[in-house]
Amino acid sequence: MAKPKEFIIKEDILTLKSLRKQQTFFKFEKRIIWLIELQEKRFKTRVELAKYLGITTRTQERWSIKYQKGGIQELLSDAPKKLKSRIITSDIHDGLSKRVNSSENPFLGYWDAVDWVKSEYGVSINYHLLRYHLIKHFKTKLKSPRKSHYKKDDKAVNAFLKTP
Repeated sequence: MAKPKEFIIKEDILTLKSLRKQQTFFKFEKRIIWLIELQEKRFKTRVELAKYLGITTRTQERWSIKYQKGGIQELLSDAPKKLKSRIITSDIHDGLSKRVNSSENPFLGYWDAVDWVKSEYGVSINYHLLRYHLIKHFKTKLKSPRKSHYKKDDKAVNAFLKTP
C-alpha cells in the first residue's frame, strides 16, 4: 500500500498570522487559520480540525490540493472554474446557432430545443442546462422578436399592403 504524500507548509507561522490579519474575507481567513492549525499541530486528527473550523474533511482535501498545486496564492484565489461543456459540443453549438438565428424554422421554446437536440444529435440534455447555454451564448428569451414570422405568407403581405 502506497504511503500518502506528506503535506508540507512552506510558510512559517509568523507569515501566516500576518497574512491572516490582511484578509478582508472570512473564507480566506479560515483557510489561513487552517494552515496555522496544521503548522502548530494542535489537533490529533483532521476530523477534529474540521469540526473546529466548521468545515468538512472533503473541504480540507480540496484546500490541500489547491495549496500543493499553487501555494498560498492559489489557496487564496477565488478564480472561477472555466470548464468547457462536455455535453454541448461545438457541433451541437453550431447547430443551435443556425437554428436560433433562422427565421424560417426557429425554436418554439426551450423544450423544442431540447427535443431537437435529442432527435438531431441523439444527446439528451437537461432543460435547464440547454436554456442556460442558449441565454448565455445567443441572448435568447422566451419571447424574442424575430425579423419575420416563420409562418408569414409573402403573397398575403403584398395583398394586404396594396391600397385600393
